[in-house]
Amino acid sequence: MDVRDDSPDAGRAASEAAAEAVGICADLIRFDTTNRGEGAARPERPAAEHVAGLLDEVGAAPVVVESAPGRASVLARLPGADPSHPAFLVHGHLDVVPADPAEWTVPPFSGEVRDGCVWGRGAIDMKGALAMTLATVRRRLREGRRTRGDLVLAFLADEECTGEYGSRYVVREHREFFAGCTEAISESGGFSVDAGGARIYPIATGERGTAWMRLTARGTAGHGSKPAPDNPVAELAHAVSRLAAHEWPVRLTPGVRALLDGLADALGTTIDHDRLDAEAARLGAVGRLFAGTVRNSANPTRLDAGYKINVVPGTASAQVDGRFLPGTGEEFLATVDRLLGPRVTREFVNREEAPAADPEGPTFAALAAALRAEDPAARPVPYVMAGGTDAKSFHRIGVTSFGFTPLALGADLDYFGMFHGVDERVPLDGLAFGVRVLDRFLDTR
Repeated sequence: MDVRDDSPDAGRAASEAAAEAVGICADLIRFDTTNRGEGAARPERPAAEHVAGLLDEVGAAPVVVESAPGRASVLARLPGADPSHPAFLVHGHLDVVPADPAEWTVPPFSGEVRDGCVWGRGAIDMKGALAMTLATVRRRLREGRRTRGDLVLAFLADEECTGEYGSRYVVREHREFFAGCTEAISESGGFSVDAGGARIYPIATGERGTAWMRLTARGTAGHGSKPAPDNPVAELAHAVSRLAAHEWPVRLTPGVRALLDGLADALGTTIDHDRLDAEAARLGAVGRLFAGTVRNSANPTRLDAGYKINVVPGTASAQVDGRFLPGTGEEFLATVDRLLGPRVTREFVNREEAPAADPEGPTFAALAAALRAEDPAARPVPYVMAGGTDAKSFHRIGVTSFGFTPLALGADLDYFGMFHGVDERVPLDGLAFGVRVLDRFLDTR
């Protein structure tokens, strides 16, 4: 990959920061911060204290806050050169999803470096990103370089569940750290996607809203050998089947339209909006950027009912992962209710609105410029994330987040497949690229 060279001194400093990012990433992976959800999580506190120590070494004055015993986050606010300029937030999460060692090539919490990558759970999601941020900030503080406005850092617990012990807690209980912040960057954007000669860099300008729901059917308990006209298990099974079989219509939001236009321009092709599923398949890795964001979705993920084979239970329940595009929340819930029917009720396990950022504004332009400065062949495009992040919590207090953790990736590395997947790993040169890009971008803040 052709990249722009800086002066020798700057180049050496960037190389040192890149090497530091690799070490920090490996160390963070070795902290098992598995989050199984619903409060069942290993404490983030040891990892948080490690991060705080790295920041304290360079005078960042971090604060470790706990929402519950062991459920810790790290906050820091670094003064900028101009107190009147808006503050800027960089946030990320310390927790990871579970990993079964039997499925992995290397132990998932080893942080092993092999084949040009750091391996382990969280390498992509998102301890590699935290390492890039820490290495960049540490370098800037050692060199006495400040952002124009205050730089706020948040390394958070519990993103892999609802954020109740992390981002929701800090925006509620420690809002003073975020005073004057209107924009932020966080995970899932700025990575390269090989497109047969073009390198696409999607920058997230939004994400679908979250509607995690618990469904309940009620009926009359009785003997399994007798007629059961109001069997809640059967009622729930029919409702879940209707929900799973529903073909959600395409809804092209402004963010998705901007992505399709950007891809068509970058690839020199036409994307037919009337057959987007086929177009996503035709475009391969690039098509995956919009395949999951052109419509709403409701995926049943759990069923619970009964306690004995010859007993019809009085209740049955299911859980559904619902996601909706910006501006479609009411339509989404009305459709869900129609599909469930009158005998199945729903309640929210977690609900968050769909945040969106401006793909035409100066911050997007600065992110894109930082990418192009390090990779002249970069084609940045806006995109909408299918899943969700802590951006939703910060959206509640008026902070708009862009998904931006820049990585230069080889064409053979399945970035999307490694999110919550097996053999998660991040390339060493990808981390080096990210450190350089982040440093350039922070110069604009």
